[in-house]
Amino acid sequence: MSAPGWIGDLVWAWPLLWLALPLPFLVHRFAPARRARAVDALRVPALDAFETADSHAGGGRRRWLLALLLALAWVSLVAASARPQTMGEPIPSPLSGRDLMLGIDISGSMNDSDLYAGNRRATRLDVVRLVARDFVARRVGDRIGLIMFGSQAYVQTPLTTDHETVIHFLDEAVVGLAGRDTAIGDAIGLAVKRLRERPGTARVLILLTDGANSAGVVNPLAAARLAAESDIRVHTIGVGRQAGRQLDEATLREVAESTGGAYFRARDAAELEQIYREIDTLEPTAEEGDDFRPLLERYPWPLGLALLLSLLWAGLRSGERRGV
Repeated sequence: MSAPGWIGDLVWAWPLLWLALPLPFLVHRFAPARRARAVDALRVPALDAFETADSHAGGGRRRWLLALLLALAWVSLVAASARPQTMGEPIPSPLSGRDLMLGIDISGSMNDSDLYAGNRRATRLDVVRLVARDFVARRVGDRIGLIMFGSQAYVQTPLTTDHETVIHFLDEAVVGLAGRDTAIGDAIGLAVKRLRERPGTARVLILLTDGANSAGVVNPLAAARLAAESDIRVHTIGVGRQAGRQLDEATLREVAESTGGAYFRARDAAELEQIYREIDTLEPTAEEGDDFRPLLERYPWPLGLALLLSLLWAGLRSGERRGV
């Protein structure tokens, strides 16, 4: 039976307890001998004097074995008390990234097919989904949430580090599910409500739309002021090839600038991909920390050995008394 692989990394939490190792010897050597209690007894003839030399030799070996077992049990008990420890396998330090909400427009106009994904014409929402999937997958350590908005805004995915779930619900987005109009102000306000509940300062909203605020009860600029007061940056992205027809670039730019964010314009998938790369630069992901190795307690091993040796000693001692 080979020794566990951690033996080479062994350290002792309380090494001074090894000083107790000679304690039994010192007690045996210097403690006063126990006086035998005098009792009246009837002496009867015994056959002890007639034991053979072999039985004497066997008894001597057993006494040595008992002493050895008792000594090993004591050493194991002292070893357990000194708390042997080893270093565990390296564990990556948890990343503490940003709280990042994605606000995705799913109003009726997002079904327009005026964008290209490569050489293929695609709807605006198809392109947004395609590019956003890669962006989410890159944001290691960030907590990402998903807000969908049309005539109303709603949280599709709360802030989470489970990016696969975010991507799944992003893929499930359907144009017109929240109405045909565009409630940009409500979407910003809902994101601010969710983000300001979070501790820390790295809180970001990326809002993507192809239109102008045409529904809802919150004015986009009023929502942006609330975001700025809550230290939430808002980056806005306008999508679609036909600028000026519906897209309110002036408002989107003012929303972004008033919160310390940036406004971007995407006319195809390549531009949208580049925009998300620029946002990666503006909002870098947390760098991975150093791995740490936890201390693992190993005292159960010597403690278990001490118990096993003690039971073995007790069994042999009992057999000796019975003459077995």
